Amino acid sequence: MTAAARHCAISIDLDGVPCYYRIHGLGPPPDDLEHVILERALPRAARLFAARGVHVTWFVIGRDVDADADAPARAARAAAAAQLGALAVAGDELGNHAYTHPYELARLPAARVEAELAGCDRVLRAITGRAVHGFRAPGYDVSPAMLDWLARHGYRYDSSVFPAPGYYAAKAAVMAALAAVGRPSGAVLTDPRALIAPPEPYRPHMLRPWRRGQAPLVELPVAVTPWLRVPAIGTSLLVAPRVLADRIVGAMRRRSFWNFELHGIDFADAELDGIPGELCARQPDLRIPLAAKAATLDELLARLVGERAPATLAEVASEVQRTS
Repeated sequence: MTAAARHCAISIDLDGVPCYYRIHGLGPPPDDLEHVILERALPRAARLFAARGVHVTWFVIGRDVDADADAPARAARAAAAAQLGALAVAGDELGNHAYTHPYELARLPAARVEAELAGCDRVLRAITGRAVHGFRAPGYDVSPAMLDWLARHGYRYDSSVFPAPGYYAAKAAVMAALAAVGRPSGAVLTDPRALIAPPEPYRPHMLRPWRRGQAPLVELPVAVTPWLRVPAIGTSLLVAPRVLADRIVGAMRRRSFWNFELHGIDFADAELDGIPGELCARQPDLRIPLAAKAATLDELLARLVGERAPATLAEVASEVQRTS
């Protein structure tokens, strides 16, 4: 991107409650919570962005909205697909987040990687009738096999790299603690070389995605601040003390591009949505009432839109490809 082009792109990973049960080693979640993010959090988020006139990128797990999947809850999947389709018609982007969201995707054989990416791609094309332009890997862990598939299928960008050493260290500590008490996390640690990846958009190396190269697609890293590389994502800004959140926002003014990542669970409310205390005890954003989170996010959204040109990730990727 050119130095004068100051953009923000807002993306939402629509990870369901089962993903968080897996991360925290809690076993299977209650059946009635499987689709709560798509049924309740998604509409809340969509209303917030629509009120600000901002088009966003939704990273979708294919199986959660696959009308052809041989599983129960077809009505819930169909309703979520219909809402996402309406958002796409209105100008939002739907991104590939794999078909079943395996956290270990980067470590799986190429054939399994292809099945996961192709499966989600098929579902999203059925919803929108259009090509899919972008991908974000589960757990931020990208691999050469993923880049190879994306390049062969004409994707404009990957947005999986999250070069945040502090986040990595905290995640490693939590995973070690869970393993020590015999409740291993279903998450995985990313390749540590990604922690020194460029924090601004770049063309990745096809075999070493954390380095600059000549890939036909671009990498749009998830936002971190300059120097200290503090995560500048929704969860961080929601749970941080106000003074620290303000410093993160201020530091991001030195970035030409803010790839602001949110999760569907940021729009969930533990009490309203019946989320059990066992998850709330481990997921700090669930201990904040929805009204407070929505007010914080709306204020932040107003600041972002006031200082930068909002765009979908696909739009940003197109500009990067033209100028790099």
